[in-house]
Amino acid sequence: MMRINLLPHRAEKRHARQVQFIAFSVISIVLGGLLVGFVQVAIGTQISYQERRNTYLKQETAILDKQIAEIKKLREQTQSLLARKNVVESLQSTRSDVVHLLDQMLRILPDGVYLKTLKQTGNRIELVGYSQSNARISTLMRAIEDSPWLDTPVLIEIHSSTVGGTRLSEFKLNFNLSKTAVAATPPPPANPVKANN
Repeated sequence: MMRINLLPHRAEKRHARQVQFIAFSVISIVLGGLLVGFVQVAIGTQISYQERRNTYLKQETAILDKQIAEIKKLREQTQSLLARKNVVESLQSTRSDVVHLLDQMLRILPDGVYLKTLKQTGNRIELVGYSQSNARISTLMRAIEDSPWLDTPVLIEIHSSTVGGTRLSEFKLNFNLSKTAVAATPPPPANPVKANN
């Protein structure tokens, strides 16, 4: 005998598959939502951590910028002080040069030669004067060459001039203030200390 199933088994299977599909869909949506939420929390944590690091780095950078500005200011002050020190040392070292120059000019100036101007630019001396003859100018140049404080005389120009009704030769002469004599001059000896007996 044949058995016929008149129950709507296909509809029941279809309904069961729909329920199963809906259940899997709901589970998938819930799992997907949880996964998205977890990823968002992880990314948010990373972003906030990076923002904290960025803030810390900005603060440290600002501190370092202030320190760098202070270092630059100190370097500028140091350079300024060194420049002043160099100027003072230069003035100290050349302080006696004018004295030596005038002393040498008094010693070597021959009779019949008169100075009009004496100008110093660094170690270069420019002398303008009058002479009764050209031979006296040559004598002055030889005396400059022989002086331990003066060297390299160069006659720039010489021409005839009348001063106070007297005919004289006006000349312009350049020479150098020698530093070799300054370096060769020994320092004054120190006072010896007597030993107590």
